[in-house]
Amino acid sequence: MDALATVTYAGTKKNLVESGMVADTPAIAAPSAEDEPWKVTVVLEFPRDTDPFLKSTVKAAEAAIKYHCAGVFGGSATEIPIQVEIQTEFKSKPRPKGDQLLPGVKNIIAVSSGKGGVGKSTVSANLAIALARLGYKVGLLDCDIFGPSMPKMFHVEDERPYAVHVDGRDLICPIEAYGVKMLSIGFFVSPDTATLWRGGMATSALKQLIADADWGELDYFILDTPPGTSDIHLTLLQTLAITGAVIVSTPQQVALADARKGIDMYRNEKVNVPILGLVENMAWFTPAELPENKYFIFGKEGCKQLAAEMNVPLLAQIPLVQSICESGDAGEPAATNSDTATGLAFINLAQAVVTVVNKRNRELPKTNIVGVK
Repeated sequence: MDALATVTYAGTKKNLVESGMVADTPAIAAPSAEDEPWKVTVVLEFPRDTDPFLKSTVKAAEAAIKYHCAGVFGGSATEIPIQVEIQTEFKSKPRPKGDQLLPGVKNIIAVSSGKGGVGKSTVSANLAIALARLGYKVGLLDCDIFGPSMPKMFHVEDERPYAVHVDGRDLICPIEAYGVKMLSIGFFVSPDTATLWRGGMATSALKQLIADADWGELDYFILDTPPGTSDIHLTLLQTLAITGAVIVSTPQQVALADARKGIDMYRNEKVNVPILGLVENMAWFTPAELPENKYFIFGKEGCKQLAAEMNVPLLAQIPLVQSICESGDAGEPAATNSDTATGLAFINLAQAVVTVVNKRNRELPKTNIVGVK
């Protein structure tokens, strides 16, 4: 204990004894023969398994014990052989890994696009709400660390998630709106300030939103991914066994070219995540005063042709109407009202997703988490 009192823990700026980190009385065993060492066993309790000072503290404690005890045993650290075993415990249980990370989640759906501005977040929000309206337990994770939009779309910008203690761990409690459990980095940063983070900080924050949250039992966990193929996508693939991906695109050729890249990312042999289908957003424009008219301002049936080319289902064609933009900005997504044409379109999309997920689960094996390299 005297030796441990000389070691400062950087987390508290106090020594290990003052910090209350010595979890049990240190045990000392004298050698039973001349060629055997003294054996010292110490149990240190850290706040959590991800403690950044864990390794350095353990090494410092080991060195202090060898130096101090050697003098007590009648010699120097080089003359007296001392074997030190430092065991670690944690006040908060370690973060689960692999299949145990989200044991209560049945299906994980990545909503993706190769290009920004195609309405992927709008589709994600409305798909989640539509699934909840069909009676499913739904979670939604805003994976766009640098441009989070879900708090505004759900009209919960002023909400702040709080911590709950579950099974020995302190977890973030998701915000719930329209029957959907939701988390976004937007709840933790100022909406008026740019998030100037390097890739490592962004992926670490994303992992916390996934692993350190109380998602509970979910039928569908929707991942609203950022545009393109980036660190965020790799982190998701290396953290979660994704059931399948839904690709969102507009009918225009520029967007379709990027959608092909998104499909290729998931179909890569090292990734091997099934493509559940395509969603053609902004398929046509219908003015409010002429509800029967269709104007194909971004091209006609481009996603339908791509779906046939890639041999995947076309899950839905969502029209471009002013009410979708207005409802999203007002925090009342279109899927909350199935009496409208757009609301019904998202309900139909949700039903199509349920159908293709059930088919995928019957016919294909469970997706594996991508190995870290």
